Amino acid sequence: MKQELAIYQAKNGAIELRSDAKNETIWANQKDIAEIFGVDRSVVSRHIQNIFKDSELDQKVVCAKFAQTTKHGAMKGKSQTRKVDFYNLDIVLAVGYRTNSARAVQFRKWATGILREHLTKGYTLNRKHFEENKAKLLQAFEDLKLLAKDNRRIKPDDILELVKTFTDTWFSLEMYDKSKFPKQGLVKKELKVEAEHLYRDLAIFKRELKKEGKATELFAQERQAGSLRGILGNLFQSAFGRDAYTTIEEKAAHLLYFVVKDHPFTDGNKRSGAFSFVWFLQKADLLDRQNMTPAALTALTLLIAESDPRDKGKMIGLVLLLLKNKEA
Repeated sequence: MKQELAIYQAKNGAIELRSDAKNETIWANQKDIAEIFGVDRSVVSRHIQNIFKDSELDQKVVCAKFAQTTKHGAMKGKSQTRKVDFYNLDIVLAVGYRTNSARAVQFRKWATGILREHLTKGYTLNRKHFEENKAKLLQAFEDLKLLAKDNRRIKPDDILELVKTFTDTWFSLEMYDKSKFPKQGLVKKELKVEAEHLYRDLAIFKRELKKEGKATELFAQERQAGSLRGILGNLFQSAFGRDAYTTIEEKAAHLLYFVVKDHPFTDGNKRSGAFSFVWFLQKADLLDRQNMTPAALTALTLLIAESDPRDKGKMIGLVLLLLKNKEA
């Protein structure tokens, strides 16, 4: 049998596997199980017999025979192959509950704690993996705080919300410093948007904000007529017969950046930019409200607003990374 998996007992009593993600279980012989719980092989054999006798587990399901080659005799290189019984993880756990040894007791304490957590909380956590992911999350949190350290308008809670959108992808200061961001999006499709529709919806947005006392008449008032139309048109411009921005994500990212950084309005450029960004994604059927939360969008918009114009590529890359993470 090709040994693709290894099973062992951690210091806290947990049964852990060293394996690849393609395998659904493990197979261990009696010698392996005896080593796990620190008992004689005969003890394991007796427990397995009783497990089957009590109909606790079905032998046909949990047991399999595999060919095992071992060295034999004094002659160098001589070996023999024989069929050996191997047992899956269910047997390993069942033996652990029946065995009286220090390691088995440790295992039962661990297993009971896991069961209690599952019954009382409705879920269980792999502490080891949780701590590893927690460290990565905290590192990403610190990285984004450094990016925004001179911007007092970005709240820590907003940054944390933005970090949540990157939890399925790798993000660090090295990525930021070396501009290791996506250069393109994933979605290439025909999309027709009318500037008049954006103007209309932006006017509705302005009206609602004014009702709430959150905007004045200057909000979304163009400094020069047609500025927003020009920005929207630039997203679909062509050069040498090819679109300047070939994917929907690139167009959306540049729409957010241009409205925020070019200041086409007398007031409300950041809010108008964020609104236009969400409006465009919705038109393209790419808006994921679960990931694109208001807090995350706020932090992203403020990062762009406070960024150095020389870092445009990095800001666009951040948006593409967020949209790529959403699509994955």
